Amino acid sequence: MTTTDVNTILASDFDGFRVQVDAEAERADIILGRPPLNVISMPQRDELRRVFEALDAHDGVRVIVLRAEGEHFSSGGDIKGFLEASPEHVSKLADNVAAPARCSKPVIAVNRGYTFGVGFELSLACDFRIASETTLYALPEQKLGQIPGSGGSARLQKIIGIARTKHMVMRAKRIGGAQALAWGIATECVPDDQLESATQALVDELRGFSPLAQRTAKRLINDNEDAPLSVAIEMEGHCYSRLRTSSDFREGVEAFHGKRRAVFTGE
Repeated sequence: MTTTDVNTILASDFDGFRVQVDAEAERADIILGRPPLNVISMPQRDELRRVFEALDAHDGVRVIVLRAEGEHFSSGGDIKGFLEASPEHVSKLADNVAAPARCSKPVIAVNRGYTFGVGFELSLACDFRIASETTLYALPEQKLGQIPGSGGSARLQKIIGIARTKHMVMRAKRIGGAQALAWGIATECVPDDQLESATQALVDELRGFSPLAQRTAKRLINDNEDAPLSVAIEMEGHCYSRLRTSSDFREGVEAFHGKRRAVFTGE
């Protein structure tokens, strides 16, 4: 994707969200903007995918943050939209929601209040989830005679196991931010008024590492999710070997010996 393509996409008017790029902080925010419940429409899913791809190609962005206006992250998808969508469109839902996972840059989901359905699925596709104490996570599709259709049960099972996934999916149970932290769904759980400071602290921490090493780690960990241990260890060794030839690795070693902070360039 060219710089012109990136700028054109990010300058668009979006359905139900906006994009904010802070070049100085090397941070881009995708902000759900249909309060109070931030219901996610069918067209919005396509646009979110395009924006994640554009921000992935943006040279001035190191970390992407997915958050929302108001007291709720998202109550889920537009229910009417499910009945109106074509089978072909519905078949692409999981691919759109997987955009944060495919993105080579770190993606942080900032959750508060209702984080249901596709809102939860989008968050599960991110690398880190910072939950507030008011957060409620749920996959309530059983109440509609359905199941999660965008990777929700699959990703959740990888994180919390089969028994807890059945508890949440088959019983449409809600769990709070503190329980999500205990179960390994959330990376952090903080009071509502500390969400932004916790988010910025994580952004700054991630920016301090080598972009090349971070991209490699994310891809390696994602790809090794379903790999046998022997294959995962071999792939890790190959990636380690390649990174040893990078300028960032040399800078990291020299900075360590020089007792100074490393300045990484991503090369």
